[in-house]
Amino acid sequence: MSNILLQMENMTKQFPGVKALNNVSLSVKSGTVHALMGENGAGKSTLMKCLFGIYRHDQGKIILDGQEINFKNSKEALENGVAMVHQELNQALSRSVMDNLWIGRYPTYKGLMVNQKEMYQKSKELFDLIGVDIDPKRIMSTMPVSQRQMVEIAKAVSYNSKIIVFDEPTSSLTEKEVERLFKIINMLKEKGCGIIYISHKMEEILKISDEITIMRDGGWVSTKSSQDITMDEIIKLMVGRELTNRFPEKTNIPSDVILEVSNMSGKYTKLIDATFNLRKGEILGISGLDGSGRTELVENLFGYMTKSTGSIKLKGEEIFNKTPKEAIKNGFALITEERRATGIFGILSIRENTVISNLKKYKKAKISLDNKKMKADTDWAIKAMKIKTPNQQTKIKTLSGGNQQKVILGRWLLTKPDVLLLDEPTRGIDVGAKFEIYQLIMELAKEGKGVIMISSEMPELLGVCDRILVMSGGRVAGEVNAKTTTQEEILTLASKYV
Repeated sequence: MSNILLQMENMTKQFPGVKALNNVSLSVKSGTVHALMGENGAGKSTLMKCLFGIYRHDQGKIILDGQEINFKNSKEALENGVAMVHQELNQALSRSVMDNLWIGRYPTYKGLMVNQKEMYQKSKELFDLIGVDIDPKRIMSTMPVSQRQMVEIAKAVSYNSKIIVFDEPTSSLTEKEVERLFKIINMLKEKGCGIIYISHKMEEILKISDEITIMRDGGWVSTKSSQDITMDEIIKLMVGRELTNRFPEKTNIPSDVILEVSNMSGKYTKLIDATFNLRKGEILGISGLDGSGRTELVENLFGYMTKSTGSIKLKGEEIFNKTPKEAIKNGFALITEERRATGIFGILSIRENTVISNLKKYKKAKISLDNKKMKADTDWAIKAMKIKTPNQQTKIKTLSGGNQQKVILGRWLLTKPDVLLLDEPTRGIDVGAKFEIYQLIMELAKEGKGVIMISSEMPELLGVCDRILVMSGGRVAGEVNAKTTTQEEILTLASKYV
């Protein structure tokens, strides 16, 4: 008897102006982890959305446990043993954790009223099963992204699914939470579950997967055992070319101090007494565990959060950045951690998303906007960022996560900032696109811009940055030279005030 649990045969999906899937096949065995890899726009998420009932495929067939299926929506998929943990979270943030876990299937008293006691108990049992310490009554909006991601993972497990798709599940998780996720996946494997695992993190893929399928430009490229393929081979198959270095050569030369931050504390955040400086042409990394105050640091700098004490000096003159509008005027730009929630305007086009932070530049006769200039600047952004899109009028929500991030980066570069604040800029982005973004960051530094970059990926911080500021418990725990430090030194500092 075959142990193949899922077969997707000759899958094809066409969108206006682009063939997202071209005759793709995939087989997943029970009790295994099948990794799905490829650059942004390769078709990975589209293939999984066809499985999950979000998209209707144009050609091909899907066979689950010996039966051909064609789910009309995600509810039908969940009810028939297919669950999916999406890269972009879509949660009811004003509701509790347990509401988000059981929405649409609440336990009730005789079908009349929601049984809050039973719902709480089932939530506790579920979190105990997967080894996660989360209060079921906590409101979702009060939790960091990493814990919200663990709630989504718990929800998928709660359906007792035959197939679970993980789409970039660790993009916002701490190292400890990644270890916990891998234990959960191994538990699911032992139960005979088939796992489809999408990630751009090479070390992670080789550690957790049994088989790897690589896609490129909407088509199937190769399927191999994870034991029979190397990281370099995966990269070559993904990008269709040799990529000998994961990080560009560092040719920027930091010079004079451009930004001085003294004793900055947050009024509504746990940021405490942060003091540091940033030089022209420097890439300053920000490291730290989840909840360490990394994001709060850049949000206070950008005026998104209110500081209670401290001063900010740009080029020797004190500035205040009381609002994001004021920060932009002063030459700051911020790429936020949560692209979907605070980065893109999903229903607007690529052009509108590209020019929206720089509208004053396009004013024409005080009553209209110069479409020719906007089109030209958007063309520049598409070419410079290598954005894969049919045209400028394409709605940004239809692009892959990595291409959405490139649009946001292009938007801010058009404002010509002096200080660029990047919060997880390569989250959910493939290795080829990461390299391109690293090159852009390096070019900005070479032009004399100051760059502050938060990242949860230690190799990224060590490979791109000049110095690394380590946060712990809302404080600056230390500063290290990226060329001479070690991961152990950074982790020791990150635990200093925990």
